[in-house]
Amino acid sequence: MGELIIVRHGETEWSRVRRHTGRTDLPLTERGEEQARALRAALARRTIVRTLVSPAERARRTAELAGLRPDDVVPDLWEWDYGGYEGITSARIREDRPGWFLWEDGVIPGDAEHPGETVEQVGARADAVLARVCPPPDDGDVALVAHGHFLRVLTARWLGLEPALGRLFALQTGTLSVLGTEHDRPVISAWNIPPN
Repeated sequence: MGELIIVRHGETEWSRVRRHTGRTDLPLTERGEEQARALRAALARRTIVRTLVSPAERARRTAELAGLRPDDVVPDLWEWDYGGYEGITSARIREDRPGWFLWEDGVIPGDAEHPGETVEQVGARADAVLARVCPPPDDGDVALVAHGHFLRVLTARWLGLEPALGRLFALQTGTLSVLGTEHDRPVISAWNIPPN
């Protein structure tokens, strides 16, 4: 059976400075484009038969530069909607809410374009994506090109864990990971691999 290849998009200006970037559609930085190009060799060694990508420019551009041809642009692959915390760093949020932790405390509502989501809502979107691609086909792998927090939640759901346990899976920009099976049970086959 094939595996799920998950690709976090390359660096953006906001990811570089650790600003929460949910629905704001930012381009890749020069370094982000380099990261995406550098993934090409590792992805070329895989037999990828289907690629799903987030609608965000940063994800679509990463797929293109990495040599992937998206079969579907999937709205459910968007990043967590950070609501009123869109564009703000965790350090800045903690100035007003000491001890704040996204995975436990969530977000506050934002404007009409950034209403915010709970981790459970992100988990429901991850479940919808997994329902579209599972089981992976026997003849190859399925690539998902998306965002850090979303892919962490998706990984938790792949493993049968509650969405908030995505906090356990740190994921850097411009990396790939592999979700597979062992004895017909979901496992992480590789995680957070930087470009070679």
